[in-house]
Amino acid sequence: MGPSLALRIDLASAPRVNPPIPLDLADDAVAQDVLDLQRAAYEVEAALIGSDQIPALTETLHALRTAGEDWLGLSDEVGLIGAVSWRELDDGTIDIHRLVVAPRAFRRGVATALLDGIDATFPDRAMVVSTGSANEPALSLYRRRGFVVVRERDVIPGLSITELERRGAGRAVVE
Repeated sequence: MGPSLALRIDLASAPRVNPPIPLDLADDAVAQDVLDLQRAAYEVEAALIGSDQIPALTETLHALRTAGEDWLGLSDEVGLIGAVSWRELDDGTIDIHRLVVAPRAFRRGVATALLDGIDATFPDRAMVVSTGSANEPALSLYRRRGFVVVRERDVIPGLSITELERRGAGRAVVE
């Protein structure tokens, strides 16, 4: 059996994913689920970028709840598999702060579905996002959705962040 057939079988047998819904971090269980998901997702990013200096890895529940971000989440029969948070800037731009996917749900379209949810909520709004410069899967996802790199900067020695933006265009998918 070739790898592409195995992948199709795995995807076909994957648990059903529900549509994105708003998450209320005032709910203890929801907040804890988001924190656990975030840590698992950022551990993978830390390995990709070669640095465990990602603040979200050590964030407390209180800090997560008081960060002033709005959230959408996706779940399957097992639980929360993805979440995205954002803030609306004074000029109306949507600043995507976090996009996290459970490692068990990688390559199932979770990040795409969450970004689709933000696009549906804020059609034709400018958006900005940043990610570790060595996180090629995230950079690839954002580029496919019409984001362009605006700058790269070192945040600490050995850790570079790439900032991207998409100006007032709806969802753009480049194959």
